[in-house]
Amino acid sequence: MSTLAERAETASGYRAGRTLPLRVELVRQLKRRRTLVMGAVLAVLPFVLLIAFAVGGEPGGRNNQVTLMDTATASGANFAAVNLFVSAGFLLVIPVALFCGDTVASEAGWSSLRYLLAAPVPRARLLWSKLVVALGLSLAAMVLLPVVALAVGTAAYGWGPLQIPTGGVLDAGTAAQRLVVVVAYIFVSQLVTAGLAFWLSTKTDAPLGAVGGAVGLTIVGNVLDAVTALGDWRHFLPAHWQFAWADAVQPRPEWAGMIQGAAISVTYALLLFALAFRGFARKDIVS
Repeated sequence: MSTLAERAETASGYRAGRTLPLRVELVRQLKRRRTLVMGAVLAVLPFVLLIAFAVGGEPGGRNNQVTLMDTATASGANFAAVNLFVSAGFLLVIPVALFCGDTVASEAGWSSLRYLLAAPVPRARLLWSKLVVALGLSLAAMVLLPVVALAVGTAAYGWGPLQIPTGGVLDAGTAAQRLVVVVAYIFVSQLVTAGLAFWLSTKTDAPLGAVGGAVGLTIVGNVLDAVTALGDWRHFLPAHWQFAWADAVQPRPEWAGMIQGAAISVTYALLLFALAFRGFARKDIVS
């Protein structure tokens, strides 16, 4: 027995590619409270760190070793880099898991998923629209943090070169370019979390289950990477390369680690996205 969507494909004027436009899905997601709350949290973080430095005083080296955190107040560029450093391991995982894990599961939880498909919106089109918007919002979240941090840091500490903990400086223009590379790499490295969250979102009607599952599995990956007994097997874990972007903020950037990390992340992500599309195409939608 043909589905409503299949019958509609023969209707005059019907175009599957025109259903559920990206702008419609984007507006829907931007109006949701969790999007606004997540944006507010990321925008507030630089101010929290600014207050922490103001209360605690100037950071200083420990055990004669200078870290990126110790250069936080050197310039706006350093402050932005520190914000990325403290958030890349966990905080930036949250918006990716939230936007990608909540998108399909929430529709099922509201019992509106079947009505979207009856519109009729082809299943692949529905998933594609939701995935593109979710990834777009994830990227926007990662851009928002360093942009706000750079503005706050420049206002507080001035516009100047990025001081490298290992020695040397990057002029302000070069530093800005390198920070763009850092954000791009962090986004690519988080595609695994996006893939996990999106795949789980097509498997459950509980958004918190999809979001929590993706975050939990990401944490498991970080724990496994800390097990040195695994040896070279850790190189196949996306978590092993999550801070490879530090090689981009050196006088002479090294790209090997970022290339390998990006390749592993993209490979896992494509596999998970494929599983999501394949499973959803065969799923009996009753919610």
